[in-house]
Amino acid sequence: MRIITGKYKGRHFEVPRSFKARPTTDFAKENLFNVLRGYVDFEGASALDLFAGTGSITLELVSRGCSHVVCVERDPFHYRVIEEFLNRLGDDAALPVRADVFKFLSSAREQYDIIFADPPYILDNIPDIPDLVLERNLLKPDGVFVLEHGKRDDFQSHPRFVEHRSYGSVNFSFFQ
Repeated sequence: MRIITGKYKGRHFEVPRSFKARPTTDFAKENLFNVLRGYVDFEGASALDLFAGTGSITLELVSRGCSHVVCVERDPFHYRVIEEFLNRLGDDAALPVRADVFKFLSSAREQYDIIFADPPYILDNIPDIPDLVLERNLLKPDGVFVLEHGKRDDFQSHPRFVEHRSYGSVNFSFFQ
């Protein structure tokens, strides 16, 4: 796994073979961040990375200048790997949180410029996630929420949906 651009451009992190999560592909991640540039200025932005998995999105957000990134991951092994990657980076802009995303959302109060969620594609309640995030008022007024999902989910009828991008089997729905 590598950081695509920013102050840590080109840094590589080896994801253990025993890792259960699938990281967002470099191709999809690069395109995602190209689109996000049109929504938000990364420099000094705050971000929330839900279902952080490998921490790939968190690392990219920090590299691009986000000053505060909270990444939430429930799995203890994944959480430890994210902590290790962040320690190797040596940047204190990211705060890893070991928690269930749904419990975290129920008590979260902070607002963010960017919220990214990459739940397991097999999760049954993926269609509920936009409302869980958006109804909690966690997104700043000009912020953007991005949900990564598989082909089976379609959010175009959601009242706060703004666009959909597809890169192979990776789909991103954007909400404001």
